Amino acid sequence: MLQVNTLFVMIASILVLLMTPGLAFFYGGLVNNRHANNMLLTVFMMCGLAVLLWIAVGYSLSFSGNHFGVFGNLREVLMARVPIDAVTKDGISVGVYAMFMMMFAIITPALFCGSVVGHGRFTFLVFFTICWSILVYYPLVHMVWAPHGLLADLGAVDFAGGLVVHVNAGITALILSAWVGRRHEIGTEHHNLAWVLIGTAMLWFGWYGFNCGSALAVNNTAVQAMLTTTIACSTGMVTWMVLDRHLLHRVTLAGACNGSIAGLVAITPGAGYVTLGGAMVIGLVGVLFSHAFIYRVKPKLAIDDVVDAFGCHGVSGIWGSIATGMFASHAISKVVPNGLFFGGGFHLTLIQLAATALTMAFVAVMDLIIIKALTIFLPVSVDNVVLPPVESKD
Repeated sequence: MLQVNTLFVMIASILVLLMTPGLAFFYGGLVNNRHANNMLLTVFMMCGLAVLLWIAVGYSLSFSGNHFGVFGNLREVLMARVPIDAVTKDGISVGVYAMFMMMFAIITPALFCGSVVGHGRFTFLVFFTICWSILVYYPLVHMVWAPHGLLADLGAVDFAGGLVVHVNAGITALILSAWVGRRHEIGTEHHNLAWVLIGTAMLWFGWYGFNCGSALAVNNTAVQAMLTTTIACSTGMVTWMVLDRHLLHRVTLAGACNGSIAGLVAITPGAGYVTLGGAMVIGLVGVLFSHAFIYRVKPKLAIDDVVDAFGCHGVSGIWGSIATGMFASHAISKVVPNGLFFGGGFHLTLIQLAATALTMAFVAVMDLIIIKALTIFLPVSVDNVVLPPVESKD
């Protein structure tokens, strides 16, 4: 069974890696023609930068030792002394678990970097990603998934990265886009909606590795995660289309794709813990919140999140994390208590609410410190130049 589970997580790792080029297509199709190639580069370069950081210090800071429940130590730098053939408590090899976690470390910074492409400097994003990975991402991985992590000891649950990935990346996207400011250029049409669809399909496909692989074994939890992932994604797509038709009087391909992603984000924290009906409600409500933020709240704010990273990942991720405390079922997974709607009272919901709030506060404070420090040495935004209007040839 060890070999079967190890192979399963290896395949899941490949699927999660597929999500990053998928995200590049998704984001690249949403921005205008001028910034499409820059978006592809910014997202895809994480496949190189994040891997090197994870091997160098990421795994060690995340899973080696424990300091105050917040971060590990540097005893496993370059993973030199990690016994990759040893078996973890989940019944897979340490090496394949480290590989699986590495893929999460790749996709997470890619999510927020897309929010400021076109008006944030590439060099600044590279240095920000390095500092953010060391000071924000690895500590959060430790707090949530390492033994005796601060949030884990609190009793918080995060099946596949609602807090670690989506709330984290969403808040970071919001902070970055607010700091960089609005663009002052013309031409904000989508570059290529076919790219958006291709990227969404790749993300949906890869999300099975993201969620099902987080079971770390070929078991009923992985099957449950596969079903809830599919249901939430489909519910999110249809809900967004209905909202667009009712409120905007049109249905768009970009909207359907955004709805699919918001549904996937919302179910991620509880994919292996909730019922199928719960997955439908979680996907539906997540889209209601994300759609409302993007069309009602965002226009009133001084931010320019060009791909709605916070609107989809942050908002739906926050809801999904809290909703896990409402819809978790002990009958589905023995590792979680019953949530609010299954006779467990408010206990798990309050824990999830506290863990989500602590995550948001930690990420926001650390992001602001990193940005403020980097601005001493690096400019953050590009020079905003208003392009002249094209003269008519008539």
